[in-house]
Amino acid sequence: MDVKLGQVTIRNPRANPGELPKTFTFDAVYDANSKQADLYDETVRPLIDSVLQGFNGTIFAYGQTGTGKTYTMQGLWAETDKRGVIPNSFDHIFTHISRSQNQQYLVRASYLEIYQEEIRDLLCKDQTKKLELKENPESGVYIKDLSSFVTKNVKEIEHVMNLGNQARSVACTNMNEYSSRSHTIFVITIECSELGVDGEEHIRVGKLNLVDLAGSERQSKTGANGERPKEASKINLSLSALGNVISSLVDGRSTHIPYRDSKLTRLLQDSLGGNAKTIMVATLGPASHHYDETLSTLRFSNRAKNIKNKPRINEDPKDTLLREFQEEIARLKAQLEKRGMLSKKRRRNSRRKKSVDGDNVPEMEAEEDNEENLIENNVGNYLKEQAERLEQEKAAIQDDHSLLAEEKLKLIEEKEKMMEDLSKEQKATELLAVKFKVIL
Repeated sequence: MDVKLGQVTIRNPRANPGELPKTFTFDAVYDANSKQADLYDETVRPLIDSVLQGFNGTIFAYGQTGTGKTYTMQGLWAETDKRGVIPNSFDHIFTHISRSQNQQYLVRASYLEIYQEEIRDLLCKDQTKKLELKENPESGVYIKDLSSFVTKNVKEIEHVMNLGNQARSVACTNMNEYSSRSHTIFVITIECSELGVDGEEHIRVGKLNLVDLAGSERQSKTGANGERPKEASKINLSLSALGNVISSLVDGRSTHIPYRDSKLTRLLQDSLGGNAKTIMVATLGPASHHYDETLSTLRFSNRAKNIKNKPRINEDPKDTLLREFQEEIARLKAQLEKRGMLSKKRRRNSRRKKSVDGDNVPEMEAEEDNEENLIENNVGNYLKEQAERLEQEKAAIQDDHSLLAEEKLKLIEEKEKMMEDLSKEQKATELLAVKFKVIL
């Protein structure tokens, strides 16, 4: 492994004397002395920055079972220097958002598994439910009924991933004690709303696919039995379909790209030759008896690097969740203003607040805090004033000796009805205020 030149040289242990080793050149090479941070900072970080700007991005690890695909993608979460691409990307995304100004972000996560050519939602309670692939002329291939969770910080998105990891299909084979028996894709969708030069709100949507492929392996080496050989054949079929798609994309002669040959290639259609920036990390093992598999991985990735994608910023798509939330917030604000719960002239806190850990809290967050407090105070004050006024009016009616008994009774009943209506309004307003706070 030549890290400086970005070259990998492989020598056949059964080669005839005089047979030259094979050399492959890549954009970057990382050897046994490289750190997880080296891979992330040099190769992955620029792609995550692009996703935050509104591009689609895909990172996937490919290689033989036991060579470190899951370690590359996930690593050891508890040890900072051994954290993989996925946890590092979580930190990167939310650090960027916390430092941004005059922008609103919405981050949501989905987690799916392709197991024996069936798609499972790893975040769904019903793990027996098989999902369908659909196609939309505007947004392309998507999975019907795939659950999606809005996450506001690293802790929440890590919790989503941990829930999914508990449902993953892993099994023990001779080649790996915890062998991934499925392909998994963790999807992060980042929506960003910003005021454009035209004075209008513009929304950009970047989608990040974090793909952990199942291992390519020879069944004779796995010692697998029972369900394992069936799983391996399905895994190898989908990886073969991936290889065929890559070959068709780079040979320059194919008029048909076989994306539909597997669920994996259909889902990665945009990532392979389409609207996405894609990184493929090929993992290799040094063992001489795996020479054929290592050579196959190198050839596969050497072909993949020649794919030409056509990435573009996804600006103002119609189906953004952020736009839905903004419209709902505007509707709730209007209702609260109508009820007198929200002052139309909101106080603007121009000073940047300091949070407990000393980080700056952007002005927008300080303003939102003020708005929430304002709603709570106004709800309480308004309803208290109304209740006191009605009690005073009721007492005044009872003390008025000029009124007949029937008139008095009628007026008191009216006031009691108004108090009952006020109580209902109080409950409705509290619910509205809670909904406003949640969506904010």
